[in-house]
Amino acid sequence: MINWLSGGLRWVFDQIVAYSGNYGIAIILVTILIRLALLPLTIKQTKSLQAMKEIQPKLAEIQRKYKNNPQEMQTHSMKLYQEYKINPLGGCLPMLIQIPILWAFLLVLRTLPEDSAAQFLFWNLLQKDPYYVLPVLAMITQYINTQQTATDESQKGMLLVMPLFIGLVGMSLPAGLVLYWVINNCFSIVQQAWIAKRYPAVPQGGQTK
Repeated sequence: MINWLSGGLRWVFDQIVAYSGNYGIAIILVTILIRLALLPLTIKQTKSLQAMKEIQPKLAEIQRKYKNNPQEMQTHSMKLYQEYKINPLGGCLPMLIQIPILWAFLLVLRTLPEDSAAQFLFWNLLQKDPYYVLPVLAMITQYINTQQTATDESQKGMLLVMPLFIGLVGMSLPAGLVLYWVINNCFSIVQQAWIAKRYPAVPQGGQTK
Protein backbone atom coordinates (compact mmCIF):
# COMPACT_ATOMS: atom_id res chain seq x y z
CA MET A 1 0.00 0.00 0.00
CA ILE A 2 2.79 2.42 0.93
CA ASN A 3 4.57 1.77 -2.38
CA TRP A 4 1.35 2.35 -4.29
CA LEU A 5 0.67 5.54 -2.31
CA SER A 6 4.22 6.84 -2.71
CA GLY A 7 4.08 6.07 -6.46
CA GLY A 8 0.92 8.14 -6.89
CA LEU A 9 2.32 10.89 -4.70
CA ARG A 10 5.55 10.92 -6.73
CA TRP A 11 3.58 11.27 -9.98
CA VAL A 12 1.63 14.29 -8.68
CA PHE A 13 4.84 15.69 -7.24
CA ASP A 14 6.67 15.36 -10.57
CA GLN A 15 3.85 17.12 -12.45
CA ILE A 16 4.04 20.13 -10.13
CA VAL A 17 7.85 20.21 -10.18
CA ALA A 18 7.76 20.15 -13.99
CA TYR A 19 5.88 23.48 -13.91
CA SER A 20 7.31 25.09 -10.76
CA GLY A 21 10.87 23.78 -10.91
CA ASN A 22 11.01 23.64 -7.11
CA TYR A 23 10.45 20.88 -4.56
CA GLY A 24 9.30 23.35 -1.91
CA ILE A 25 6.42 24.68 -4.02
CA ALA A 26 5.48 21.10 -4.92
CA ILE A 27 5.42 20.06 -1.24
CA ILE A 28 3.19 23.01 -0.32
CA LEU A 29 0.73 22.38 -3.17
CA VAL A 30 0.62 18.60 -2.61
CA THR A 31 -0.01 19.16 1.11
CA ILE A 32 -2.94 21.48 0.34
CA LEU A 33 -4.37 18.99 -2.18
CA ILE A 34 -4.17 16.19 0.40
CA ARG A 35 -5.89 18.29 3.05
CA LEU A 36 -8.67 19.31 0.64
CA ALA A 37 -9.21 15.63 -0.22
CA LEU A 38 -9.52 14.86 3.50
CA LEU A 39 -11.90 17.76 4.16
CA PRO A 40 -15.10 15.65 4.47
CA LEU A 41 -13.44 13.43 7.08
CA THR A 42 -12.04 16.46 8.88
CA ILE A 43 -15.50 18.04 9.13
CA LYS A 44 -16.81 14.84 10.72
CA GLN A 45 -13.82 14.79 13.06
CA THR A 46 -14.39 18.38 14.17
CA LYS A 47 -18.09 17.85 14.79
CA SER A 48 -17.27 14.71 16.78
CA LEU A 49 -14.70 16.60 18.88
CA GLN A 50 -17.17 19.42 19.52
CA ALA A 51 -19.77 16.91 20.66
CA MET A 52 -17.19 15.23 22.91
CA LYS A 53 -16.47 18.59 24.57
CA GLU A 54 -20.20 19.07 25.03
CA ILE A 55 -20.69 15.82 26.93
CA GLN A 56 -17.50 15.98 29.04
CA PRO A 57 -19.35 17.09 32.22
CA LYS A 58 -21.78 14.18 31.85
CA LEU A 59 -18.95 11.74 31.18
CA ALA A 60 -17.09 13.02 34.25
CA GLU A 61 -20.23 12.49 36.34
CA ILE A 62 -20.58 8.91 35.05
CA GLN A 63 -16.92 8.22 35.82
CA ARG A 64 -17.33 9.61 39.34
CA LYS A 65 -20.57 7.73 40.01
CA TYR A 66 -19.38 4.35 38.69
CA LYS A 67 -15.65 4.58 39.46
CA ASN A 68 -15.84 1.26 41.34
CA ASN A 69 -17.87 -0.47 38.65
CA PRO A 70 -16.05 -0.32 35.28
CA GLN A 71 -18.72 -2.35 33.48
CA GLU A 72 -21.52 0.04 34.52
CA MET A 73 -19.29 2.99 33.67
CA GLN A 74 -18.74 1.64 30.16
CA THR A 75 -22.45 0.84 29.69
CA HIS A 76 -23.61 4.32 30.70
CA SER A 77 -20.84 6.00 28.70
CA MET A 78 -21.87 4.10 25.57
CA LYS A 79 -25.51 5.09 26.14
CA LEU A 80 -24.41 8.72 26.34
CA TYR A 81 -22.45 8.39 23.08
CA GLN A 82 -25.48 6.84 21.40
CA GLU A 83 -27.76 9.59 22.72
CA TYR A 84 -25.54 12.25 21.16
CA LYS A 85 -24.78 10.08 18.09
CA ILE A 86 -21.05 10.20 18.79
CA ASN A 87 -18.47 7.67 17.64
CA PRO A 88 -15.69 7.87 20.31
CA LEU A 89 -13.14 6.85 17.67
CA GLY A 90 -14.54 9.14 14.97
CA GLY A 91 -11.89 11.79 15.54
CA CYS A 92 -9.02 9.36 15.00
CA LEU A 93 -9.52 8.45 11.32
CA PRO A 94 -8.02 11.59 9.70
CA MET A 95 -5.00 11.28 11.99
CA LEU A 96 -4.53 7.60 11.13
CA ILE A 97 -4.77 8.37 7.41
CA GLN A 98 -1.97 10.91 7.81
CA ILE A 99 0.50 8.20 8.96
CA PRO A 100 0.83 6.29 5.63
CA ILE A 101 0.83 9.62 3.77
CA LEU A 102 3.75 10.77 5.93
CA TRP A 103 5.68 7.58 5.18
CA ALA A 104 4.91 7.89 1.48
CA PHE A 105 6.18 11.46 1.52
CA LEU A 106 9.43 10.31 3.13
CA LEU A 107 9.87 7.64 0.44
CA VAL A 108 9.28 10.24 -2.28
CA LEU A 109 11.88 12.59 -0.79
CA ARG A 110 14.43 9.78 -0.61
CA THR A 111 14.08 9.09 -4.34
CA LEU A 112 14.35 12.69 -5.54
CA PRO A 113 17.54 13.75 -7.31
CA GLU A 114 19.85 16.17 -5.52
CA ASP A 115 19.69 19.26 -7.75
CA SER A 116 18.82 22.98 -7.70
CA ALA A 117 15.11 22.18 -7.35
CA ALA A 118 15.83 20.89 -3.83
CA GLN A 119 16.79 24.38 -2.67
CA PHE A 120 13.86 26.25 -1.14
CA LEU A 121 14.51 29.55 0.66
CA PHE A 122 17.16 28.71 3.28
CA TRP A 123 16.94 24.92 3.04
CA ASN A 124 18.04 21.96 1.03
CA LEU A 125 14.80 20.02 1.37
CA LEU A 126 16.52 16.65 1.01
CA GLN A 127 18.80 17.32 3.98
CA LYS A 128 18.17 18.01 7.67
CA ASP A 129 17.42 21.62 8.59
CA PRO A 130 20.78 22.90 9.95
CA TYR A 131 19.10 25.95 11.50
CA TYR A 132 16.30 23.99 13.29
CA VAL A 133 13.80 26.60 12.08
CA LEU A 134 11.39 24.06 10.56
CA PRO A 135 11.42 21.70 13.58
CA VAL A 136 10.65 24.66 15.87
CA LEU A 137 7.83 25.78 13.56
CA ALA A 138 6.53 22.20 13.50
CA MET A 139 6.54 22.15 17.29
CA ILE A 140 4.71 25.49 17.61
CA THR A 141 2.07 24.73 14.98
CA GLN A 142 1.55 21.23 16.42
CA TYR A 143 0.94 22.76 19.85
CA ILE A 144 -1.67 25.17 18.46
CA ASN A 145 -3.32 22.38 16.47
CA THR A 146 -3.41 20.01 19.46
CA GLN A 147 -4.85 22.76 21.65
CA GLN A 148 -7.68 23.26 19.16
CA THR A 149 -8.66 19.60 19.26
CA ALA A 150 -8.25 18.86 22.99
CA THR A 151 -11.58 17.79 24.47
CA ASP A 152 -10.85 17.77 28.22
CA GLU A 153 -8.37 18.74 30.93
CA SER A 154 -6.79 15.28 31.00
CA GLN A 155 -5.30 15.96 27.56
CA LYS A 156 -3.16 18.87 28.77
CA GLY A 157 -0.13 16.60 29.04
CA MET A 158 -0.49 15.69 25.38
CA LEU A 159 -0.48 19.40 24.54
CA LEU A 160 3.17 19.45 25.53
CA VAL A 161 4.37 15.89 24.81
CA MET A 162 3.21 15.65 21.18
CA PRO A 163 4.68 19.00 20.00
CA LEU A 164 8.00 18.27 21.75
CA PHE A 165 8.11 14.84 20.13
CA ILE A 166 7.39 16.30 16.69
CA GLY A 167 10.09 18.95 17.17
CA LEU A 168 12.75 16.46 18.29
CA VAL A 169 11.99 13.98 15.52
CA GLY A 170 11.94 16.80 12.96
CA MET A 171 15.57 17.62 13.73
CA SER A 172 16.70 14.31 12.19
CA LEU A 173 14.33 14.22 9.20
CA PRO A 174 14.72 15.79 5.73
CA ALA A 175 13.66 19.44 5.78
CA GLY A 176 11.11 18.69 3.05
CA LEU A 177 9.22 16.29 5.30
CA VAL A 178 9.21 18.79 8.16
CA LEU A 179 8.02 21.48 5.74
CA TYR A 180 5.14 19.17 4.82
CA TRP A 181 4.26 18.82 8.52
CA VAL A 182 4.42 22.61 9.10
CA ILE A 183 2.17 23.36 6.11
CA ASN A 184 -0.14 20.52 7.15
CA ASN A 185 -0.43 22.00 10.66
CA CYS A 186 -0.97 25.55 9.38
CA PHE A 187 -3.69 24.36 7.02
CA SER A 188 -5.25 22.35 9.85
CA ILE A 189 -5.25 25.36 12.22
CA VAL A 190 -7.06 27.57 9.71
CA GLN A 191 -9.37 24.75 8.62
CA GLN A 192 -10.23 23.84 12.22
CA ALA A 193 -11.13 27.45 13.04
CA TRP A 194 -13.27 27.72 9.89
CA ILE A 195 -15.10 24.45 10.53
CA ALA A 196 -15.69 25.32 14.20
CA LYS A 197 -17.24 28.63 13.10
CA ARG A 198 -19.32 27.02 10.36
CA TYR A 199 -20.42 24.08 12.49
CA PRO A 200 -20.69 25.45 16.05
CA ALA A 201 -21.11 23.16 19.03
CA VAL A 202 -24.66 21.95 19.61
CA PRO A 203 -26.56 23.37 22.61
CA GLN A 204 -26.49 21.46 25.91
CA GLY A 205 -28.70 18.42 25.59
CA GLY A 206 -28.78 18.62 21.78
CA GLN A 207 -27.52 16.17 19.20
CA THR A 208 -24.98 16.36 16.45
CA LYS A 209 -26.22 16.14 12.91
